Amino acid sequence: MTTFMQKKAEVARKWYVIDATDVSLGRLASKAAHILRGKHKVTYTPHVDCGDYVIVINASKVKLTGNKLTDKMYYNHSGYTGGLRVRSAKTMRESYPEEMIERAVKGMLPKGRLGRQMYKKLFVYANDEHNHQAQKPVELKMN
Repeated sequence: MTTFMQKKAEVARKWYVIDATDVSLGRLASKAAHILRGKHKVTYTPHVDCGDYVIVINASKVKLTGNKLTDKMYYNHSGYTGGLRVRSAKTMRESYPEEMIERAVKGMLPKGRLGRQMYKKLFVYANDEHNHQAQKPVELKMN
C-alpha cells in the first residue's frame, strides 16, 4: 500500500471565520496556523499547501493572560543605527491589533516559500466586519 500524496491542483479549499473575542492569543494563533497548514484534513501532505483560508474578526478584543499587556514587547529594527522600535502588547492591541495576531500566526507557520504561501491565506480584521461574505465562510468555535 502506498502513502497518499495530495497534488497541488487537487486541493479543495474552504473559508473559516474565527471570532477572537475573549480568546487567548496563543490558542487562537495555533488554531489558525493548524487550519492554514491543512493539518485538520485527512489529505494533509507536508510539502503541499493544502490548508484553508482563515478570517479572524474582533482582533482588538483578543485576551492576553498574566502581565503580558505590560511585560510583552514587540521589536522592530529598521536596519539603521538607533533604528530599534519597541512597543508593548497593550500598545499593539490598541493601535495595531491585526499585526499582533498576524505575527503570532506567522511564527507558527513553516519558514520559507511554503510558509509564505500559507500566510497569504490569513485575513485579520480589528472589528466584526469583513468583506469575504461571497466566499460563504464557516464559523469556527473556539472552546
